[in-house]
Amino acid sequence: MTNSTSDKLRVERRNHTLLITIDNPPANTWDEENLNALRTLVDQCNDDKDVYALVVTGQGEKFFSAGADLKLFADGDKAIARDMANCFGGAFEALANFRGVTIAAINGYAMGGGLECALACDIRIAEAHAQMALPEPSVGLLPCGGGTQNLAWVVGEGWAKRMILCGERIAAKRAEEIGLIEEVVDAGQSLGRALELAERVGKQSPPAVSACKNLIQRARAGNISDAYVAERDAFVALFDTQDQKEGVTAFLEKRDPAWVNG
Repeated sequence: MTNSTSDKLRVERRNHTLLITIDNPPANTWDEENLNALRTLVDQCNDDKDVYALVVTGQGEKFFSAGADLKLFADGDKAIARDMANCFGGAFEALANFRGVTIAAINGYAMGGGLECALACDIRIAEAHAQMALPEPSVGLLPCGGGTQNLAWVVGEGWAKRMILCGERIAAKRAEEIGLIEEVVDAGQSLGRALELAERVGKQSPPAVSACKNLIQRARAGNISDAYVAERDAFVALFDTQDQKEGVTAFLEKRDPAWVNG
């Protein structure tokens, strides 16, 4: 059972996909309540073997998420800053480490923590009018939800520095060109496309998908020799699963596999 602990984060189950909608008007901002709710949701989904994919989008037509409400930091309270940094980091790390596939349907502005949320996902689909930025240095702050690390990994050091250090906001077309997003779609189409991709995940073996995702992300540690060994070990470990036998048998019998996620 997956339930949101916050009204600012709505959930809907669609087969093996959980749709998460950021619903905190007017700009779908993040706060302690919905960040903790996101973390709890991901934990629930990790325990629910029938959830293969998560799709994250924003309510409305204008904002995916504008990030944090800066009023939280107006007093310069370091204790609040530490608490919020931990909330952002914990929520988005949990999202990044979900055992299945995560897809961001960027339906509008993705700024600051909004873009960090999208960067924590495996795949990003953006509508043509979407705008993306990590503008924290313009207000004397920095991205604390993984932005400095994930953006550099996704687009390279040069573009990460250009966006963060120069405060450059980019449109969906440019984002696709530099690899920040995987696909640009027309207005109103990002959620449908994201759900379509999530449905495809359901045709894959869940243990195999999880193992592959862990290996792909392991490359970030920078030791490819160790990753090669881990890749071979993970391949052999799949032979302890029912899905491995089912996948091969179904192929040989020329039928669709019936995954049991185990």
